[in-house]
Amino acid sequence: MQTPLDKYLQEHSCQAPEALQWIEQQTNIRTNYPRMLSGSVQGGLLKMLVELTGATRILEIGSFTGYSAAWMALGLPEGGHIDALEINDELEPLMREGWQRAGVSERITLHIGDACRTLESLEGPYDLAFVDANKRQYPEYYRLVLSKLRHGGLLIADDVLWDGKVYADPLPHDAQTEGLLEFNDMAAGDPEVEVVMLPLRDGISLIRKK
Repeated sequence: MQTPLDKYLQEHSCQAPEALQWIEQQTNIRTNYPRMLSGSVQGGLLKMLVELTGATRILEIGSFTGYSAAWMALGLPEGGHIDALEINDELEPLMREGWQRAGVSERITLHIGDACRTLESLEGPYDLAFVDANKRQYPEYYRLVLSKLRHGGLLIADDVLWDGKVYADPLPHDAQTEGLLEFNDMAAGDPEVEVVMLPLRDGISLIRKK
């Protein structure tokens, strides 16, 4: 359910294009967990970060219904490209139709399968990476993605606050929370990066590789 804060943020941020609104509607209709969708405020932020950094090669881990990839693709310059990784092949038709409607299909290559295995076959360097997949595997994603990110590149990690579970007292011991706790500590303690954690939606970390 949308909170008053969420509603205010959305009303005072750039609105999603019609094709992106279609993806959001279809996500609500055709998936069991539509709240996994990034939303227009975060989508607009991703697009702006792509434009501000001048990114031309983007890596996305966890594409869900293709919403965030479409937003980032809209921010790419001519010739820019996204490698989008998603494990659920049942979502592919929705993703591809949404990208087609947004006019960004040629800017995105979809890789269906386990992200860690797929990453082994992809060559960097990437300018920007967006991670929004299995929270248990965030520490592994961190190691794999950072090695493929150029110096000065940006890693964006979603859901890092996890409904407040990462700072609850006592801390939960489920695998997803523990994965995020390890990831957050890894990034905060890594001298090779700079980190800013923001309380947007369920938390988002901007991690710049030095």
